[in-house]
Amino acid sequence: MFLSSVNHSISQKLKLIDSIQRLGVSHHFEHEIGEALEQIHRTISNTITADGDLHFLALLFRLLRQQGYRISSDIFNKFKNDEGKFNEVLATDVKGLCSLYEATHLRAHGEDILDEALDFTYTHLKSLANQLNPSLAAQINHCLRQPLHKRLAWFEARYHITINEEDPSHEETLLTFAKVEFNILQKMHQKEIGNITKWWKNSNFVTKVPYARERVVEPYLFLLAMSYEPQYTYERIIAGKLIFVVSLLDDTYDAYGTIQELELFTKAIQRWDISLIGSLPQCMKVVFDTVVELHDEIEMVTVKSGKSSLVMLPVKQAICSLIKAYMVEAKWCHEGYIPTYDEYKANGILTSVWPLMLTSFLGLGEFATKKFEQQRVHVASAVECCMKQYNISQHEAYNLIHKDVEDCWKVINEECLKPNDIPKFVINCVLNLARTGEFMYEDQEDRYTNGEPLKDCISSLIMDPISIE
Repeated sequence: MFLSSVNHSISQKLKLIDSIQRLGVSHHFEHEIGEALEQIHRTISNTITADGDLHFLALLFRLLRQQGYRISSDIFNKFKNDEGKFNEVLATDVKGLCSLYEATHLRAHGEDILDEALDFTYTHLKSLANQLNPSLAAQINHCLRQPLHKRLAWFEARYHITINEEDPSHEETLLTFAKVEFNILQKMHQKEIGNITKWWKNSNFVTKVPYARERVVEPYLFLLAMSYEPQYTYERIIAGKLIFVVSLLDDTYDAYGTIQELELFTKAIQRWDISLIGSLPQCMKVVFDTVVELHDEIEMVTVKSGKSSLVMLPVKQAICSLIKAYMVEAKWCHEGYIPTYDEYKANGILTSVWPLMLTSFLGLGEFATKKFEQQRVHVASAVECCMKQYNISQHEAYNLIHKDVEDCWKVINEECLKPNDIPKFVINCVLNLARTGEFMYEDQEDRYTNGEPLKDCISSLIMDPISIE
């Protein structure tokens, strides 16, 4: 494979790996990338890090950290001056600044040099964006809006294909391969959506549960965010049904049931006892039956694969935890109670759906960010809860929540560097859930509740193929 070629320098291998990952085709080369980075990590020396320029060392640092290698952030000390600050001569090195900015987002707690590097690169890149040509300025602003580490690889692939085309030094074969792969997977994803839509329509929820929202494509984006690779198509279909069931439950607690009905419904789910729902409205009985039927379908699949004993108890527990959390929010709404920020976060982890989705998806084949935005029309938002608990302004509340998010990312990054036997696929799913939170609530906007901002993303990912000339 070209990554193992002795004719490629470390710099060339790093550039190629970076391109493969950005173009969304790394799932074809996981073994080769792993071997190449292991070899690089084994052979890097003080000489290499001492002689390397800013772009090289930042790219080396980011790719090795992504792979789970604990490369020291001290390699960036060489770029500081006698006063312990980053050398201002770096201020015009656009490529180096961008690479360092990307690298800083793999920081863990206690890495002050990366905190300093983040401030330094952000300040200078923001300034440069106002001085450079529009094309380069646009790339810098894209980088500053959200770093690679917090972006969803598949959602970014098309953007990087376009950027790659504009680069005179691009690898034509790799670029063409990425375009073909994108179109092939897009077709597969369209079929998956069709399968889920058919199930929804055959279940006749529009008539049986008239208060339920009918949204197909938007929830499916959550699944693509978690894993887009072709080998997980069946898992996405099952998880897609699960998302719709969660949506039914969400709407039942949010828009339909009375407190008394919801308490009975919650008890029935927790006890898995159909006899308790006899007095409930027919539509709530339909929702209960749907939960049980999907649970049975997942169990049937896992029995065949020999995973039932490992999967079904956690799935049932996750469903019960979600229901319990919905009931807590329903009571808050009913009583007009504004919870504290701590109460909101604790309950928000469960109502975020991530524990349930991660449990079911990984079983078939919330380390999400702690950005808890308002998920019910009548429930106080995280900002309101934060303002109340700490008696602070809205701006101060946003800053505090942002700090919580960044602290959580540092924890995630640290955990990913600890030695363990967890498969890379599992780690990537957890990371992608955190990235989904960043994507869905970018710029403090709830993209899921307000689907309008998702239209371009849906068109790009699912509807419009890439032209191959």
